[in-house]
Amino acid sequence: MDSGSGNRGNKRASYDDSTRSKVKKMKCLDLIIYEKVYKFRVLLPNGLCLSLRVDEPATKKMPVVVFADLVKEEYDRMKKSDKIRRRSIDWDSADLCLIDISEKRFKDLILFEGYDPNKVHTLRLDDGSKGDEVYENMWDLTPDVELLRELPQEYAFETALADIIDNSLQAIWSKKKDRLISVDISEDKISIFDNGPGMDASEENSIVKWGKMGSSLHRSSRGQAIGGKPPYLKPFFGMFGYGGSVSSMHLGRHTVISSKTKYSKKVCTLYLQRDALLRSSDSDKTWQANGGLRDPSKDEMKLSPDGSFTKVEISDLKMKSLDVDLLRCKLKDIYFPYIQCDDLSTSGKTLTPIEFQVNGIDLTEVEGGEVAITNLNSCNGRPFVLQLRFTSNQDSSSQKSPGKRASQEANAQLKCLYFPVVQGKESIEKILEQLEAERCGVAENFESFSHVSIRCLGRLLPDARWAWLPFMEPKSRKADKAQIFKKCCSRVKCFIETDGGFYPTPSKTDLMHHHPCTIALKNFGSKNSEKERDVHVEIYKDGKKLSLQQMEKQYQEWILEMHNIYDEESDCGEDEPVIIINPSNKKQLGISSDVVRVHKMIRRKGKSWQAGQKIKVLKGACSGFYKNNIYAVLEYILLDGFKGDAGGESRIICRQIGTSEEKGCLLIDNEKGNPSIDIRESKSLPINIIDSGKCLSVESAEWSLQLEKLQHKIPSSIDILCARHCEELEVEESLPFDTPVFAGHAAPDEVIAVVRPASFSSELVSENLDQKHIALTVLDMVLEIKLNSQDKNLQENNHICSIRTPPSTRNGFRGLYIFPVKPRLIFEKAGEYTFTFHIEDSNFRRFVKGVTVKALPQVDSWGFVSDTQCAKLSVRVGSFFPPISIACYDKYGNRTSFSHVPKVMAKVLTKEIVLFQSEKLNQNISSKNSVLTVENLLVESHNLDFIRPSYEAKLILYSEDEPFCVIIPCQVIPGSIHHLIAKPKDFMKQLLPGNVIQDLELEVFDVYGNHVKQDTEMLLDMVGFCFQHKTKRIQVDNRGCIDLSGLLKVSTGYSETVSLSVLSNAKTVFSEKSQTEKRMIRVATEIPEKCFAGSQLENVVFEIVKSDGVIDETINDNEKGDMSHALILKSDSTDIDDSVKYSFRHGCCTVRAIPLPQIEGSFSFLAAHSRYPKLNMTITVLVEKAPEIVYDSSQPHCTDKDNLFLEKSSNLETPKLQHDDRSIMLVKSPESAKGIKNIAGSLYNEQKELKDKIVEYGTYIGEHEKTIEMLHSQRVEFEQSLAKMQASLDAISDGDSSYSPDKERMLKEIELSHTAASVVCKLSRNKRTYDFSKDIIGVVALLGNVETNELGRILAEFLGEEQMLGVVCKSLKAAYNLETCDVDGSVKGSTGLQALASEYGISLDGRYSVICLEDTRPYQGDYDSGDPQRMLLLPNPTLTNGNCPPGFIGYAINMIYLDAHQLYTRTCGGKGLRETLFYHLLGEVQVYKTRESMRKALEKSCIQHGAVSLDGGIIRGNGVISLGRREPSIHFPVASKSQYRRSAKTNNQRIQRLIDAKKSMLRTTVDKLDKENEMYEQNMKKYEKYRDKYTKFLDQKGPLLRYFNEVASNSPS
Repeated sequence: MDSGSGNRGNKRASYDDSTRSKVKKMKCLDLIIYEKVYKFRVLLPNGLCLSLRVDEPATKKMPVVVFADLVKEEYDRMKKSDKIRRRSIDWDSADLCLIDISEKRFKDLILFEGYDPNKVHTLRLDDGSKGDEVYENMWDLTPDVELLRELPQEYAFETALADIIDNSLQAIWSKKKDRLISVDISEDKISIFDNGPGMDASEENSIVKWGKMGSSLHRSSRGQAIGGKPPYLKPFFGMFGYGGSVSSMHLGRHTVISSKTKYSKKVCTLYLQRDALLRSSDSDKTWQANGGLRDPSKDEMKLSPDGSFTKVEISDLKMKSLDVDLLRCKLKDIYFPYIQCDDLSTSGKTLTPIEFQVNGIDLTEVEGGEVAITNLNSCNGRPFVLQLRFTSNQDSSSQKSPGKRASQEANAQLKCLYFPVVQGKESIEKILEQLEAERCGVAENFESFSHVSIRCLGRLLPDARWAWLPFMEPKSRKADKAQIFKKCCSRVKCFIETDGGFYPTPSKTDLMHHHPCTIALKNFGSKNSEKERDVHVEIYKDGKKLSLQQMEKQYQEWILEMHNIYDEESDCGEDEPVIIINPSNKKQLGISSDVVRVHKMIRRKGKSWQAGQKIKVLKGACSGFYKNNIYAVLEYILLDGFKGDAGGESRIICRQIGTSEEKGCLLIDNEKGNPSIDIRESKSLPINIIDSGKCLSVESAEWSLQLEKLQHKIPSSIDILCARHCEELEVEESLPFDTPVFAGHAAPDEVIAVVRPASFSSELVSENLDQKHIALTVLDMVLEIKLNSQDKNLQENNHICSIRTPPSTRNGFRGLYIFPVKPRLIFEKAGEYTFTFHIEDSNFRRFVKGVTVKALPQVDSWGFVSDTQCAKLSVRVGSFFPPISIACYDKYGNRTSFSHVPKVMAKVLTKEIVLFQSEKLNQNISSKNSVLTVENLLVESHNLDFIRPSYEAKLILYSEDEPFCVIIPCQVIPGSIHHLIAKPKDFMKQLLPGNVIQDLELEVFDVYGNHVKQDTEMLLDMVGFCFQHKTKRIQVDNRGCIDLSGLLKVSTGYSETVSLSVLSNAKTVFSEKSQTEKRMIRVATEIPEKCFAGSQLENVVFEIVKSDGVIDETINDNEKGDMSHALILKSDSTDIDDSVKYSFRHGCCTVRAIPLPQIEGSFSFLAAHSRYPKLNMTITVLVEKAPEIVYDSSQPHCTDKDNLFLEKSSNLETPKLQHDDRSIMLVKSPESAKGIKNIAGSLYNEQKELKDKIVEYGTYIGEHEKTIEMLHSQRVEFEQSLAKMQASLDAISDGDSSYSPDKERMLKEIELSHTAASVVCKLSRNKRTYDFSKDIIGVVALLGNVETNELGRILAEFLGEEQMLGVVCKSLKAAYNLETCDVDGSVKGSTGLQALASEYGISLDGRYSVICLEDTRPYQGDYDSGDPQRMLLLPNPTLTNGNCPPGFIGYAINMIYLDAHQLYTRTCGGKGLRETLFYHLLGEVQVYKTRESMRKALEKSCIQHGAVSLDGGIIRGNGVISLGRREPSIHFPVASKSQYRRSAKTNNQRIQRLIDAKKSMLRTTVDKLDKENEMYEQNMKKYEKYRDKYTKFLDQKGPLLRYFNEVASNSPS
């Protein structure tokens, strides 16, 4: 049951029953009056949709239950034919109601006033249950039968999708802003969303029209799309009304259309199923589709905030794999003006009429597509734009009806853009290549390119790709630029925008071909075509009306203008051109410009074309090449105008195959500097034959085939006549090419050669000579005879002779080349004689034949076999000769074989004697008996002194069985050092300290008693001797001796051991030991056993005696010489001055006074030799207390007379002595009278001696002061002279190394750099000095030199240009002096380096580096002190096996050489530039030969601080490497080591000798000055010592002396 009463309420039931009965009764009585019939589409809860027609009641109201009964009656009728089991409907539900599309509910009454009886209205029946959202057969999509016949054929995917998008575009166009179309594509579904006004279930805005053919919503609006402003963006595309349904069926099997208007609350849906529609169309042409109503989703409302939208979802797709990126590009092409539009903008900015997204990406951001790529490659010139107005030629009265406007009028805009050739590459070709790369390619090339594309109402018609419009086709011209104009016409593309007056095909891929406007457009520019007589075309340009002829003229002028401005036919070739001004043969060359550039290489179509290249020009490529393909050789490329000029034409000059080079094009460079070109027999072709693909590069095989065909008709090769044919020509014999001959064979008197035609082959040779096998030429032939000898000592291919002869005739045969060989050739040398025949200045290949000559078997002599040209054996006595090879030779000097093995003996001799001989030799013979090897020849001789010093001799190998011998020059040198003999043998006797051995020679012998070779090195080891030479390494002289005369000086004292040893290779070969002479000191004066305290020993004489007690009178003190013999006294118990020396004279020394201590007791003192302290003796004296002396106050005071003496004895101030008055009283005793007298005498003597000493040393001091002043002035004079000569020497040295050509070039390069370094260089060159520049040393790049260019550049790249241009100063203070800053920190331009830069016109705006030597961290290790360059002693890197890494060259810091004047640049700590500057910059960077060796060393952990390789590799350490490569403009100059050696040897010898002499004089003067200062200091000390003693003496004993003086004056005589 479909209904029941179980669920109804009682009240509702009684009301319903009574109402129903009344209605039935009124129907029977016909009392209810129906005026109108209303049509309803009722959606049932079980998913069924039915149509219901209801008559309008008189009250225009109807109870809901009555309407429900009408629905139920219709539903019951449908059930009878419906075989599908469906769920039941609760017709009696208390919640039963009707809902319209605006979600308005009707529970009691339905008001008919709101419904239009002419439309179908949708109502949804709700029984309180949850109803379906999809309703069967909700929509009727049945089309007209005629429309089905016009359905388009199978769509392309993009075309079908575009048809659906057209609907969205048309829908959103009614909006003024915020227009959105969003397409989302996945593997199983396509969704097209737009935020247009949407659709619903209403009649006027029904969703049915989307899916029903022939129900276009915009067909009536198409007339509004006629006229307006291009690009006519009025997307009223709808004409047929089946785009949506048909397109969706082509895309997929299932389609859901969801749409909602702004005012509806529900989304109306339409379900299309392709299979169901096709089944329906096969039967009764009734198409029913499901539909429904649902709520909008959040995403849908988010995309359309105003609530209206349409969404098409297509599933079960026919195309499974979609390229979304490619689809974006194609959709952008189709709708480009709607996405980006410049034509409608008034502000100059690009407009975006709609927002178009594909998978969330806005198409404005997509750069690909044909339109975008085409626009990108057009020139920037003005377009050629025309406005065309098409009108029908029918009577104007017919146009009064507005509805017919669409068929009477149409408009189009033609915009022509020029696509120039850029650098020889056609922009159109670039477009096609880019389209192909982006998978948007079209099946076109430059020749077949579609020059016309069409849009209708802004939408691209993809298949409307026309070749030309008639007015665009190149017209025939007779001017010079006809070919250029024709080519330029191919670079134009016309973009046509049409309005709604033009009709596209149903698929909207092209214009309707038979439409009058289409025909008129396609024939635009032709002369009154019959097809366009019904349509009148008006032409406008820039608002001005033009005739067809005016338009064509302006179009042609525009093309030539674009060509002249933008075409770069080939801006330049790939080589330097030759410029030809105003060539006289323009017509032959095919050019029109007054300037032409001639190249030999050019790049065209991505390929290089160059002179000498073989090409093939296809037939029809250009005029004159119609019948056959032409093979040619490319000679030159001609380019119009100067480089950079646009609009030029390009030509290629080629020489046809078969045309000789002499007849080809010739480029002439005359003396006036105006070159010319003579094309001669070559051809000039337009370069576009390369662009069109009609000029091809020819492979060698094809070229050879063409040459072969050509050469079949011309003389081809050279041949010589065989012996049989020579006999016909009365020549007795021919050359023996086939069989070898022995040396001495004679060649024939004549040799005959011929030229064969190309058709000749060796198989065609007949028994008799045939003229047809001899080609006739007029050229001379040359015969060259050479010998390729078996003897290595002879030069290979030794030239024998050359003979030239013209063709001649003999015995009726023409074309014979008869070469007379005079004098007759004798084959003497073994080897191969080559006979080469060739014709100069021809293409004939050389003909070469050889005659093999063997050596005679008879032996004529022996010879020494050596790999070198001049073999000279060298052997050391006591060793073996190297193996010696002997060979046999015939009488012509050709090597032959031994017939047997002879017994060989050897001897070495000179002109005078036989050094040695040997019969016991080992000998071996080679496998072919060609070489005999002699071994085990031991050299023993003691007579080598006879052949000294050259040691040249002769080695003779001979045999008693054979009459032959071999004499070999040799050199027999002595052996190594074995022993030495000293002459004289007793040179060690009677050695005295300081003596020099004046006569000593050591003879050096080997083990055989020969004097060893000159320059053999040995090492001296000595004890007690001083070797007066720079080094202890000595060399043997030319006599085999070592002369030590005058070189050994005894440096030890008396009775000391001395020894002399000679070492060779760390082995002692000579040793001699002895002892110096014995000497003793003794006292010649009797020393008293007892003395008074305070007294002194006077006139004590000391002697030096020999061991026999005799005085050695040879001992004399010589302070000015090198031998000083003096006595010094030392004592710990008194104030004896041990610095005072007492000179020996003839072995004796007298000490005037030796003071004794003031206290009593035993007193000892030591008397020793001043230089040899071991030569000494000790003296002991017993000191007693002296008698007491009492002063009397009545006695007179001491006067100042003695003090006055002190003041006058020297110019030095002496303090005055003052004595207090006191009395002296003597103890008078007879026993002491004698002692007092002795005391007085002693005091007088002491006073006199002190006075004498003061006067003596004061005199010495005065003399020393004069001498010192004189020596000082000499020293200053020598130093100034040396400085001048050294400066001159440095300048000469600088000429070799400091100012090498490479350094001069680098100096100029830096001066042009406009940096601080350039200022320093100019300052140095101008030799100007400022306060701030005194401590500037130079620029880094100029302070060092390298040996190779590769090393200089890679080190410069490693350091970088900033460091290479760094300024080097001595200290930080010097660096700060270079610039001065204001208070705000800005650099003053008027001081320092800035001011100097301004003077030179250099701007120092940026920063620059300054390196301060004193503040760098210098190298602290050792360096090679013997090397002037002070190379650092850095340990080489080692592998685990202890070896150095392969490819390691050295450290970069030691591969930089300093100039001579920079070797002595030092810091305060004594460090040079290498230890400071370059160690700071390079550290321990290593240098390798190659990147590979450097990489392997890095892998073995041998590189710690960075490395470089000579082929460009750089490792900076700490994991940083530098890749790539560049060529630094600033690098270290290149100067070889030999430059430094030559500078000192060849350019400054004379100055060096003067410097050496001056230095010697300076050293002598300095030594004298030092000695004089030393003596001055010594005498000053002695003077002060005696002065102090005398002062003390007067202070203590002055009163006593005065007393004695008074007593003496008062006593009777």
